[in-house]
Amino acid sequence: MQSCCETDNKVIPREFRNAAAHLFSPEKTPLKTAINNAKTFARALGINSDYSRCVETYKEGKDLQDLLISFQNNVELLIQKTWVEKADEIKKDELQGRLAEFTEKIINENYRQALEEFGIILEDLAFLFFGSQSEKSDFTEYTFRIDLQAGLFWWYGSFLCSTPGLEWAKAADKSILLAVLLLGICYLTNF
Repeated sequence: MQSCCETDNKVIPREFRNAAAHLFSPEKTPLKTAINNAKTFARALGINSDYSRCVETYKEGKDLQDLLISFQNNVELLIQKTWVEKADEIKKDELQGRLAEFTEKIINENYRQALEEFGIILEDLAFLFFGSQSEKSDFTEYTFRIDLQAGLFWWYGSFLCSTPGLEWAKAADKSILLAVLLLGICYLTNF
């Protein structure tokens, strides 16, 4: 998946660009501000109520586990329903294996590793959904033409996979990393 950090000013509509700029701010952000920025981003993604509920209850382990089970079940269903060439069937199997590893990292609070794993999951999902288009330099622009919120989601995924995204993750507070992960988890749980 192409990182659109170089092209986001041309591709991302202004309201989404503002939400994204605040969410992935390079400065150390207080937790409350970061959560508010993530809620703004969730609003732009169209998952505000689900995301707000998740953020407010994620400290209760059972709620987080229930969310992760729903996430894993929904993504597995998406994977199974995706038609691919015979040669790409292996990619589907590998992706299902990654889901279990990803959710385990979240349960164990290894959020930096989970964020890296999530970026890989999103790259693989993009390939399954969009084929070789997901590897082209205009992939993010392509997804914005399909649907603005879907485009923003795939931009979010491309940022997580990018060098700036990985650098941001190294400096981010553990709670902020979980808040950012919950954005993608909530989006895909309701996809």
